[in-house]
Amino acid sequence: MRTVYAISLFALALFPAAGQDSEGTLTGQGLMERIRTRTTSAVAREQHPDIRVDVNMALVPVTVIDSYGRNVTGLVRENFRVLDNGKPLPIVAFGQQDQPITVGIVFDCSRSMTDKFATARQATHELFQQLNEQDESFLVTISDRPELRQPVTTDFNQVENALIFTHPQGTTSLLDGVYMALHEIKQAHTPRKAIVLVSDGGDNDSRYTLHELDRLAAESDTEIFSIGIFQNPRTTEEVNGPALLADLANHSGGVNFVVHDINDIRAAMTKIGVTLHNQYVLGLRPPDDVQAGKYRRIKVQLLVPTGVPPLTLFSRNGYYVPGR
Repeated sequence: MRTVYAISLFALALFPAAGQDSEGTLTGQGLMERIRTRTTSAVAREQHPDIRVDVNMALVPVTVIDSYGRNVTGLVRENFRVLDNGKPLPIVAFGQQDQPITVGIVFDCSRSMTDKFATARQATHELFQQLNEQDESFLVTISDRPELRQPVTTDFNQVENALIFTHPQGTTSLLDGVYMALHEIKQAHTPRKAIVLVSDGGDNDSRYTLHELDRLAAESDTEIFSIGIFQNPRTTEEVNGPALLADLANHSGGVNFVVHDINDIRAAMTKIGVTLHNQYVLGLRPPDDVQAGKYRRIKVQLLVPTGVPPLTLFSRNGYYVPGR
């Protein structure tokens, strides 16, 4: 069951007595007591119905979390600002996005995962527990080369079963695995797409580059979420792994989770599952003088009242102009 947290920023600004430090500044603890726990996202959807779009509109999913890693709902259009190539761009549509989604799993099955593999494999169940019957998934494993183990399906048991018969071996063709997943996700039957990448290190055996994957993810409107398992890194690839996984996630608008204890991977999977069904979507209409198919770099900013506890925003850093 998904759990999200709704914050009324206006209410937080009006009630400084909720919690103050010695200097009268609103404290995180006092304010967070006013967060209401929701067992589903239905109430949030009443405030932000699914967005209506047209062919000329670019959609940008946005995730907002608090300092405890919990999803924050209850924000309004005025809490966001978008800069398109450095210039303000109006948000012409705004909504809460909880539509069916295809979630591709890219799972590191290289030799270095041997002692972590069983726990990491079982943790995928926690992700599927947060998804809906209309959602889809598929599985790509990576070692010396990537392999599509399970094509797109609504039966999550098939994905979990495919992992059971997989054993760690070989090197890590991580970027090639993501590339394969970005092509498989074109078979999705859902309006939204995401990839969850699980690995304990960087890449040491791929043909494709990070730049190529960034472009392909943007073209396919796919967010990449990553879980990096980093316990006593030894090789150069393992040391460089966190930066690579963070780049893949940050450029596509996903979230990167760093796990130092393999037992924490279950919590990371759960958070990703919750996040996928509790995002905002910003509808943008590109400038009239921009040609269709051009890439536009953007920056999404969060505007909240002074005194609100720290919130973190995740969004992609660009989009391709849709057909006119």
